[in-house]
Amino acid sequence: MPIVKWEGVYPAILTPFDKNDSIDFNMFRINALAQVEAGVDAIVLGGSLGEASTLQDLEKIDLLAYTKDLLKDKVPVVMTVAEQSTKAAIKAAKAAEENGADGLMILPPMRYKADDAETVNFFTRISKNTSLPIMIYNNPVDYKILVSPDMFEALADCPNINAVKESTRDTTNITRMINRFGDRFKLLTGVDTLALESIFIGADGWVAGLVNAFPKETVAIFRLAKAGYHSDAIKLYRWFMPLLELDINSKLVQYIKLAAEATNIGSEEVRSPRLVLRGEERNQVLNIISRALENRPELPDYMNLQTLEYA
Repeated sequence: MPIVKWEGVYPAILTPFDKNDSIDFNMFRINALAQVEAGVDAIVLGGSLGEASTLQDLEKIDLLAYTKDLLKDKVPVVMTVAEQSTKAAIKAAKAAEENGADGLMILPPMRYKADDAETVNFFTRISKNTSLPIMIYNNPVDYKILVSPDMFEALADCPNINAVKESTRDTTNITRMINRFGDRFKLLTGVDTLALESIFIGADGWVAGLVNAFPKETVAIFRLAKAGYHSDAIKLYRWFMPLLELDINSKLVQYIKLAAEATNIGSEEVRSPRLVLRGEERNQVLNIISRALENRPELPDYMNLQTLEYA
């Protein structure tokens, strides 16, 4: 069982569907293997980009089992838990552990806007019912609950709550967390358009979206930044930004799936209530993708940074 270090690039991987609305495991295989080949450090299943809200419980377990068998422990597999009740969240966490997950990404209670004490209780009770390492998903923009530093102070007593997906959109929060907790919690940026800035000021990892279409470029940016090749990371990041902005839209799933189809490692099929993009909106997204592909940069040997050579 691989150890989840909560460092590096963690794709929030897409769940591809076929024309019959079933999980397209063959396309999933293509994407997942492309991620591993590019050098990602883990795979995150069943997140927002994975259309978890439309997946049945058995589908999630099937996807987890398939991923574990496919990757053969080359990288850890992190399962997302996003439930409305504490009881359901504990059940999902136990099912993930029983079926081979290496770690969990846990969202706050869905639909009900829990207060601070209720949210801390929710995370604490889940942590006590699993031995898996946990990353808390802190995204008040989309999920309306802010997990504040004071709340993390209470959660620090839970030994298996180890990391935070930092999606508050306030990069200052990274410094606040480091100043208050040191290295108690690993911090992974969860907003593509703030990724490089977050890495520069101390983020340990990147839970990425556009990595689904551009895995090598995503990993290259992270590794260049961490190795001190700042100007090279910035140059690549500036090329990437129009694509990264596809991650901060309510239709991010459709947009990123279209990008993954354009790079031949995904398909644009989505599960209802989402619909495949049509008309001018689709054309606008395709234009962004096409311009990026026309100017796609040649990457340095980011997999072996100690031997990097630049012209």
